[in-house]
Amino acid sequence: MSAPVAPYAEVTCEERPDGSRILRVAEELGDHPSTLADAFLHGAAAHPDRVLAAERDGDAWRTLTYGAAAEAATALGQAYLNQGCGPEKPVLLLSGNSLDHLVLTLACYLTGVPAAPVSVAYSVRSTDLARLRAIATLVRPGVVYADDGDRYRRALTAAADAAGTSPATVVSRRPGEGDTTVEALRRTPVTDAVERARNGLRPDTVAKILFTSGSTGIPKGVLNTHRMLCANQQMLRQIWPHLVDEPPVLTDWLPWSHTFGGNHNLNLVLCNGGSLFIDDGSPLPEALPRTIDALRRMPPTVLVNVPAGYTQLTQVLESDPALAERVLSRARVVLYAGADLPDALRERLRAVARTATGRDIPVVSSWGATETGPAASSTWGGVHDGIGIPLPGVELKLAPVDGRAELRVRSPSVTPAYVGADLSDAFDEEGYYRTGDAARLLDADGDPRRGLAFDGRIAEDFKLATGTWVAAGRLRNALLSAAGVLSDAVLVGADRPDVAAIAWPALGRVNELLGTQVADVADLLAHDGLRRHLGTALAALNEGAGAASRVARLVLVAEPPSIDSGEITDKGYLNQHAVVERRAAEVALLHADTPDPNRVITAGQR
Repeated sequence: MSAPVAPYAEVTCEERPDGSRILRVAEELGDHPSTLADAFLHGAAAHPDRVLAAERDGDAWRTLTYGAAAEAATALGQAYLNQGCGPEKPVLLLSGNSLDHLVLTLACYLTGVPAAPVSVAYSVRSTDLARLRAIATLVRPGVVYADDGDRYRRALTAAADAAGTSPATVVSRRPGEGDTTVEALRRTPVTDAVERARNGLRPDTVAKILFTSGSTGIPKGVLNTHRMLCANQQMLRQIWPHLVDEPPVLTDWLPWSHTFGGNHNLNLVLCNGGSLFIDDGSPLPEALPRTIDALRRMPPTVLVNVPAGYTQLTQVLESDPALAERVLSRARVVLYAGADLPDALRERLRAVARTATGRDIPVVSSWGATETGPAASSTWGGVHDGIGIPLPGVELKLAPVDGRAELRVRSPSVTPAYVGADLSDAFDEEGYYRTGDAARLLDADGDPRRGLAFDGRIAEDFKLATGTWVAAGRLRNALLSAAGVLSDAVLVGADRPDVAAIAWPALGRVNELLGTQVADVADLLAHDGLRRHLGTALAALNEGAGAASRVARLVLVAEPPSIDSGEITDKGYLNQHAVVERRAAEVALLHADTPDPNRVITAGQR
């Protein structure tokens, strides 16, 4: 049995006169399929009866085999061509992960029609549908799809009107007037037009358009080519040798409108003959039981989640050893991406895996962006912490920017363009993509073999009134680790004397650590035991630290971050600027000359 993670990599670090560093690994990128269509059809021919994907059907799973998926995608591809879809008329996918969503996407891969999945929140949680209308105007789809015609009626109508292309509206169930069903399109007679379209595919053909999460601004349409996505999967195959002889099994909730779920995870299955079991839950409190049930019913070989998800999942697994043993029974790798994982949570996750299985299951990070396919670095090759080292074929530049080191990427998996937007400012003079993320070498002596630590988003940094810069991402991580009872936090303090924080308590973690039995997060805001715990944690964090490394005040909030208001993305990443703008009352409490002792927690508070 192959090792789950490649144990060795030769890392080089080129020091530049301008202070920048270029990190590479010696291992070259191996050969790989030219298009996702090639990878998919190879799997359909090699193992037609193997389960490609499954979705929940009551207490059971409704499955889709590779062979059935190929048959359905071919017919749907013909329907696209009949509708006039092509490189300039994509398929806009409004609803979430499902088997129909999958075969509609595969049909795009076969015919050179870009798939354009968008966040469900833009259709069902938005009051004005402004983002959805803007996206439809930008991409001008030939087909607009949603799984439920009634639930998405307003969004289907808005997208079709904004597109200006008279797109066909397609639904899985409850069609309205003028809608076509996926089932009807699957009966489309196939001509040789589909084969001709597939033969016309090239590595630079656009496979999909993904819209950035908006964690630092308005979403942009990122072109994802077959070259990008296939190269990225080859990188993962080289750092995870077990994929070669053990097709991956994923039980995954991450949305396909985001690059982690839709590119990294879905393509990991597609390109390695694996199986994806669609989890219709999420880390949100009301949906977490569904996720736990899915993991119990189908333990994955690659456990995937974002840090916000692991905050909830780790707590559940720690409290239920039998469940932990079941969920982790087949796990070869525990993977997180999408945001930084607090150090304390990483150690808890490693410990619960070791206790449950008797094995040291690698807890692996993956760092990248929608524009990078997505993975650009990972913990592999003997590196176990931080965001790791570059993947084969990737060059990472650490470029000096305002006293920080910005991560920039050059590789075959970097996007060539945005939709309707100039990409020139996104690259530096050497062709490296500017990510806006900061990193630092883990080793104080500059040894690149120790890997990199994520150092936050440069756009989230701010200056105190003293002129001192606050590395917000680094300090947030330190706060979450020191507190141990917070699910997330946002730092404030621009042009103020001190840093302060708006924070969300993790209900289960509070009850576990403090021995309480509080049932509602709102009841924690004035809980004396929690306030004392956090006051002590702030004092420990701040001891001996300068103003830019201290959190002087903290206020707890119960209302979860709002997707509709842009406070949080569908991958669980907080938008610092949106939170500060929407929570102006809490910011005012934190910066008051005399803090309200009933709301504001200070260091050392008793």
